[in-house]
Amino acid sequence: MAVADKQEKQPGIKIHRADGSRNRMTEATSLVLWFDSRALPSGSDGDALLQRLAALRYTGIVLYWNNVAHYSKLAPARLQKILHVASQDELTAFLGSEHAKLESASRVIISCPDPGVLDRAHAAGFTTCLRCYVDDAASLHSGIAQGERHQYVMISFRDPTNIPLELVIATLQPTQTILIKEITDPQDVDDAIVSLGVMEVGSEGVMFSPRSPHTLELLQSRLDAVESPSVAIQVGVVRATRPVGMGYRSCVDVATLFSSTEGILVGSTSQGGILCCPEVFFLPYMELRPFRVNAGAVHSYVYSFDDRTDYMTELRAGSPVMIVDQTGKTRRASVGRVKTELRPLRLIEVEFAGGEPVNILMQDDWHVRIFSHEGLPLNITTLKPGDQILGHVSQPGRHVGIKVDEHIIER
Repeated sequence: MAVADKQEKQPGIKIHRADGSRNRMTEATSLVLWFDSRALPSGSDGDALLQRLAALRYTGIVLYWNNVAHYSKLAPARLQKILHVASQDELTAFLGSEHAKLESASRVIISCPDPGVLDRAHAAGFTTCLRCYVDDAASLHSGIAQGERHQYVMISFRDPTNIPLELVIATLQPTQTILIKEITDPQDVDDAIVSLGVMEVGSEGVMFSPRSPHTLELLQSRLDAVESPSVAIQVGVVRATRPVGMGYRSCVDVATLFSSTEGILVGSTSQGGILCCPEVFFLPYMELRPFRVNAGAVHSYVYSFDDRTDYMTELRAGSPVMIVDQTGKTRRASVGRVKTELRPLRLIEVEFAGGEPVNILMQDDWHVRIFSHEGLPLNITTLKPGDQILGHVSQPGRHVGIKVDEHIIER
C-alpha cells in the first residue's frame, strides 16, 4: 500500500479486549497514548505539564531511573507508569527499591531494548515493553521477532516513510502485542495522527511528547476531529424507586450548552448508568440552566471516554466530561463547576434486557429528570415500576476508574 497523504489519512481505531483479542471499531476508542518524561521541562513548568496529561487523552507516562522518584508521585493515578530501564543494574536497583514495593506490578510496565532484561522483569511479574530503533531491514525484522514476545513493542524509526511501520503492523496484526510508534519530533502532530491510520488500521498507539501546552491542545483537537466515539444506549425498566433520606448530591455544570437530546451517564455501580437530563426543559418555578445536570449522589460514577469512569467527587473545574445523546453519540466538554449540597435523596433501581441491575441516587425532587425510552424527560418523583428509561450497561470492575478483570460484587 502506498503511503497516504498526511491530510487525507484518517486513523482506524482498535479496541483491546479483556481476552487480549483485538477488533477495529468505529464507535469507540481505546487509544494508547504515552508521554516521554524526558520531554518535560525542569521545575514547576514540567510538573504542570505532567498534570495536564490525564485531563487530555494521555494514558501513560514513560519514566526513567533518574526521575521516577519525583514524577511517580506527581503522575495522575489514571496514567499507566512505564519505567524504562537501560540495563540489568537499573532493573536490579528498581526491584530492590521502595518504588517496586509501593507499586503493584500490574500498574508498572518495564521498558528496555535488551530482551534479557525484559525476560527477567517478566519473571518478576511485570508487563514488558521492547523498545527498539529501526534504521535498516535487519533492525526491523529483529524488532518484530523480539517484540511479539512482549505485550508492548515501542519502535522509533529513523526514516520518515511509513513503509516499515506498515510491515510491523501487518506482522503483529494476528498477535496480542500492542504496537506503539515513538514520534521523535515533539511538534509533529501530523505524524502522530497519521501513524494511527496507516493501512486503515494503524498502530495501537503512539508516544508523542510535546513540550508546550499549545501542541498538546492541538493534538487533542485533531484526535477529537477524526474520532466519533459512541456508547451503547439501551432501554431499561424501572423496578423500584423510593426515598432514602438525606445525603450529598452534585450538580455538574459544564462549559457548553446541552441540547434537548443530551445528558450524562451516571450510576452507583460500575455495572452501568442512567442517562440524566440537563436542565433544558421548562420548569414553572426556575429559569433554565442549559449547562447543568443535577447528576446524583457524591459516590456516583460518571461514565467517560475509553470505558472509564470518574467518581462524582473527582470532577472539578477543567475536568473532561462525556456528553451523550439518546443515540449514543458523544462529545467532549469541560467541567466549569461541581455544586455539592445536602439534599433528600431517592433511589432508582433499573433492570436492563440482559438482567443487569443498575441503580442511582438522585435528589428527591420533582424538577430532577431522567430520559424516558422515547427521549422525553421523566420527573423522578413520578417514576413507577414498569417505566422505561435510557441508560448504559457496562462490564463491572473498576480501579481508579479503569476497567479491570477481577471479580467484584457491587450492591
